[in-house]
This record gives sequence, C-alpha cells and structure tokens, in this order.
Amino acid sequence: MMKRKHKRIKHETVTAYLMIAPEVILMALFIFVPILYALYISLFDWNAFGTKIFTGISNYLNVLRDSTFWDSLLITGKYAGIYVIAVYLLSLGAAVFVHSIRGNKRQQAVRIAIYLPNTISTIVAATLWTFLFNSRNGYINKILEELGISRQLFLGSKTQALVCVAIVGIWIVFGYNMIIFLSALKDVPADYYEAAKIDGANAVQRFFKITFPLIKGTSIFILITTVISSFQVFDQIRVMTAGGPAKSTEVTVYYVYQLAFEQYRFGYASAIAVSLALIIMIITVIQLKLLKFK
Repeated sequence: MMKRKHKRIKHETVTAYLMIAPEVILMALFIFVPILYALYISLFDWNAFGTKIFTGISNYLNVLRDSTFWDSLLITGKYAGIYVIAVYLLSLGAAVFVHSIRGNKRQQAVRIAIYLPNTISTIVAATLWTFLFNSRNGYINKILEELGISRQLFLGSKTQALVCVAIVGIWIVFGYNMIIFLSALKDVPADYYEAAKIDGANAVQRFFKITFPLIKGTSIFILITTVISSFQVFDQIRVMTAGGPAKSTEVTVYYVYQLAFEQYRFGYASAIAVSLALIIMIITVIQLKLLKFK
C-alpha cells in the first residue's frame, strides 16, 4: 500500500515538473539569461561588433556622473507619479462601480467594455492616440474648438507631452487592474455590509471601514506592479514622442535604448539598465515597508 502511494506521489511530482518545464525554460532563455548577460556586459566597453574591453566598474561610476541619466530618471519619476495614482484610483473606482451594478449580464457588459483597451497592442494604442493628439487635425483639438477652447500642442508641448503619453498607458492598463480589484471585492463577505447597514453606516463609511481595509493586499500588489511598469515605459514614448520635445519625455528606458541601438554603447547602456533595476528593487522594498506588508 505504501509503495503504491509512494509511486503515485512520485508520478504526480514528475508530471508537475514536466508541466512547468516549458515555462521555466522560456523564462530562463528570455529573462534570466539576458539579465545575467547584461550584468556581464556592463563591465565592458563594447559596441556589439568589436572586441570587448574590460573596464570593471567604470561604467557604473560614469552613471553617477551622467546628468542625462539623472534627468531621465526625474522624468521617469514624474511619469510614475501620474501613472500610478491615476491607474490606482481609476481601477479601484471602476471596480467599485462594476461591483455595484445589479444583474450579471449588465455587469459583464460593462466589465468587458472597460477591460477592452487592455486587449490592444501598446504600439497600436500609441499610434491611435498620436492621431487623436495631433495638434493640427486631431479629433481632441476639434472637440476643444467646438467647446470654445483654443487648440493645444499636446505632444508638441514640453509640459503636456508626458501627460499625453501617461494617458495612453493608463487607458490600456486600468481595465486589467479593475478585474483584479473586482475579484478582491467579491471576496469581501456580504455579512459585513449587512451588519454595517444595521448599525447605520452609509456607503462611504462602509467603503473606508470595511472594503478598503479588506482589500489592502490587493492594493499593495497593484501599487507595486504599477510602479514597476511605470519605470519600464518605452513603447508609447518611442511611437508618440521619441523622447521629445526637447527631451521632455526621455525616460530612462528610452535613454538606454538610444545608448544601445543608436550610439552602440552596449556596455554603458547595460550599466544603466542594471542601475535602474536596482532602483526599482529599492523602491519596491520601501513600498513594502511603508505599507507594512506582511
């Protein structure tokens, strides 16, 4: 009996490993190996074609003295501030709204409508919004003119371009985060709300005293993932502004792209990429500490 049980457990274990093996192999090939190679390349001066010249940590010392890197990091931080706050509030608000809709069919229709932008490629979405934000023939400017508001430069403005780029990222992702929040809201026991109603609590009080504390884990997850994704923004920057105007949207990842694929400074670009990864890790740890996540 014990031998049969042991054989069954062994068979299930082998089957489980075989099931996850393709995913692990793909992650190793396309995530872990490139990370390790980037760490290796960051120690060299290399243009991708010639001989690698070992420079040790000089690339990292140059990062500390690179004013363009610090400027790009500041721009990335501004983008993160707009993106993270907007995504969190919109996705949570949309989840609460959808959760309050009575009738499964109506709720499902609204949920699909909000989630739909997440199914669109970032490149396609960025191209679409580029036409909408066009300062001459864009539909948004035409709507503003109808309302009696003067035309805006949008992507041609140093003050507006970053916000326009952030709008695209927010539009794409907030529906996905809404689904995550919605799952958390459905797990909150209905008895808590009934008891609160009996005690005379209104909708706002029920949200802040019951709902919000019980979805804290989900909130922390959303905040951490949105911060990480905001520091990795690239696609819409490349399509919509190419870092302009006057480098006002040149985020750190786009700066890495320019160094690597336009200037062929792969060693230095890798050093900045590694530095950015460390910064993201530090920010994540700080978030966990501040939010007292266990």
